[in-house]
Amino acid sequence: MKRIPSLDGLRAISISLVCVGHLTHAGPMPSFLAPYAFTGVQVFFVISGYLITTLLLAEHAQTSTINLRQFYIRRAYRILPAAAVFMLFAFVAYWHELRWYDIATMLLYVSNFDPERPWMVSHLWSLSVEEQFYFLWPTVLRKWYRHRIAILVAVMVFAPIYRAFCYRFHILDGGWGTFPAVADNLAAGCLLAIVSSRLPKIPGWAAFVMLVAVALIPSFATNTRTRTLAELFVLNPVLYCAIAGLVLHVIQSPYRFLNVAPVMWLGRISYSLYLWQEPFFFSQTRPSVYKLLLGVGLACLSYYMIEQPVLRLRGRKTLPAETPLTEKMSA
Repeated sequence: MKRIPSLDGLRAISISLVCVGHLTHAGPMPSFLAPYAFTGVQVFFVISGYLITTLLLAEHAQTSTINLRQFYIRRAYRILPAAAVFMLFAFVAYWHELRWYDIATMLLYVSNFDPERPWMVSHLWSLSVEEQFYFLWPTVLRKWYRHRIAILVAVMVFAPIYRAFCYRFHILDGGWGTFPAVADNLAAGCLLAIVSSRLPKIPGWAAFVMLVAVALIPSFATNTRTRTLAELFVLNPVLYCAIAGLVLHVIQSPYRFLNVAPVMWLGRISYSLYLWQEPFFFSQTRPSVYKLLLGVGLACLSYYMIEQPVLRLRGRKTLPAETPLTEKMSA
């Protein structure tokens, strides 16, 4: 099995959207690009749902079960070391701005339920969502494997209802960032993994329509109750399906620019860059070029000195118990 084509390129686009969107806060980018930081995270969620579910389905096909212990060990190697180093930096550099419960929610990966988390660690909400996804989905899939599609469809129906309820009763800023509010985003990727083998090849014109949807929907203003409901129940599902369709399209028809070395490199360091970009890109004051370069430099150090050595260690520790597919897909 070879590495899935175009996924690193999509990660590169996703992290670029996050960085550009955050530079609108006090930086050189125009303000209309701000919503696309969240779009970048939404693309990450669809890719995550697709990739993790593909791995789990492959394991289930080979063994008729899912080894939860091995799954959690692999995820711990992949996520925790680099995140721990960034958190240690945040604790030291911003100790006077972090409250004890901010630190607790970061360490417990529930910061997405902390609406008042400080700006320099605000981006950790998405890591919390990912960890909660890793904790729930493999267990659900293992226990109710035959009902996997029905479960995912139910999640996609429930999420906008949950958000509408939160908006109605002024709970957690409309539930923004909490796991039930974005579970449909992840579910779209999970569904793609399940049904992708049955879907026809997506033509270029259809991919273009999906790309237009992904480009336009984030700029839709939700400044009235009707527009908010339209976003929750119509536009968000369309957006997630469009992102999933684009993911499948570029896997089916790999575009050269998504698979050239510099783009793939950016995609591979995207996790470390996402960790370190917040204090340097989403700045309270206009960031200098040196500050931006420092953020990228710390991300590179994180990738080459933490991520890569730990992943090599993971390969030595867990490879004998894993299928070839698990290691090749580089989740």
